[in-house]
Amino acid sequence: MVRVDLRTIVLDVPSQDVISHDNVSVNVNAVVYFRVVDPEKAIIQVENFHEATSQLAQTTLRSVLGRHELDEMLAEREQLNFDIQEILDKQTNPWGIKIANVEIKHVDLDESMVRAIAKQAEAERERRAKVINAKGELEASANLLEAAEMLSKNPQAIQLRYLQTMSDISSDKTNTVIFPFPTEFSQIFKEKTKE
Repeated sequence: MVRVDLRTIVLDVPSQDVISHDNVSVNVNAVVYFRVVDPEKAIIQVENFHEATSQLAQTTLRSVLGRHELDEMLAEREQLNFDIQEILDKQTNPWGIKIANVEIKHVDLDESMVRAIAKQAEAERERRAKVINAKGELEASANLLEAAEMLSKNPQAIQLRYLQTMSDISSDKTNTVIFPFPTEFSQIFKEKTKE
């Protein structure tokens, strides 16, 4: 007489080296929760259902994750857990085993890959900063061009802007301002005095 525990069994899947679809080497481990639903099949259909489930979990983990890229492994864990659970449940069903849950615990990268990803992220941040800076420069130059066009249509506006700039500069008492007097101004004064 063989006793079979019908409670949920927690199976820690040993760490597996996996090469992702985009050729990144990662170390992955997981945990599988299963229970025996048909003790007769669990004893008769397979020699050691616990070991068979463990081996099947290891190979399925490597197989499923090997079809995905690293980004998917990191971002879509829930879907991967579900896919692995479905495959394991289908394959262990003839043994009287029900896979309740599969959880990927860790996806570990080697140090060189971590450094490469950090460099890539830094390069991406720099690229974004340059794009933002270039857009700002483009807007500033467009505004400057528009202001220049407006000032060129009205020469008095240029002279007023010149006087305003001189006033701004001279408001600081610590500075000595040498005030150049453009000949255009003297021409204006001459015209005004004649009138």
